[in-house]
Amino acid sequence: MKLQVVAARTGVTWVKEGIRTFWRQPLALSGLFFVFLGLISITSLLPYFGAFAGLIVLPAMSLGLMAASREALLGKFPMPSILFIGFRQNPLQSKRMLTIGFCYAMLFCLILTLSSLFDGGEFARMYLLGGEINESIANDSHFQDAVLFSLVLYLPLSALFWHAPALIHWHMQPVAKSLFFSIMACISNWRAFAVFGLTWVLIFVSTSLLLSLLSMLTEEGQLSLMLLLPAMLMLSAMFFTSCYFSFKDCFVSDPVLA
Repeated sequence: MKLQVVAARTGVTWVKEGIRTFWRQPLALSGLFFVFLGLISITSLLPYFGAFAGLIVLPAMSLGLMAASREALLGKFPMPSILFIGFRQNPLQSKRMLTIGFCYAMLFCLILTLSSLFDGGEFARMYLLGGEINESIANDSHFQDAVLFSLVLYLPLSALFWHAPALIHWHMQPVAKSLFFSIMACISNWRAFAVFGLTWVLIFVSTSLLLSLLSMLTEEGQLSLMLLLPAMLMLSAMFFTSCYFSFKDCFVSDPVLA
């Protein structure tokens, strides 16, 4: 395994390949994404430590979506069991997956704790315990500062864990090395990842604006608004499909394990 530096325009290629691969198995990949969301949500609803447990399994479940993308790329039909591929290889890999999941959960909770310095913990409580954001909360400058602070700190956290599960599964890397190579790959290819992220933001915003425009120009305005959520969920499934290609191109050797 060797880290590879790619051109900035490769970020657009990742998006294109993700969308193209999604449409090879649209029902399977969108269904797996819904199952992924459901499992994370159900885990988070468990009493006491449900939200923390949901964060622990998130990296391994994300690996399952990447593995599903690879299956679709190879012309295979990804089965629901692929979401648990991170725990099916051997006990050592399962232990490593749980370890990085625990590290991710701890660091994520640390970010939420630090955000409490801005709004007294309102955003952290809302995220972990659930709740609706009303107009008064959304317009509160302290709450906005907490959200912005969390988003800024989440970027390096995301880079640290972006490739780690895949490196553990497909390249048999230990936890420390997987985290190191993950963040180094993101730093070395920051231009490609910036283009990748901006392209997806443009796609999401353009789709939202288009549906909103249709709702104003047609008599079926309510129908257009009802299509917004399914459209955003489908685009999210495409986004996760494209994540596999960001991993594939950042390292010279292609994964060979199932």
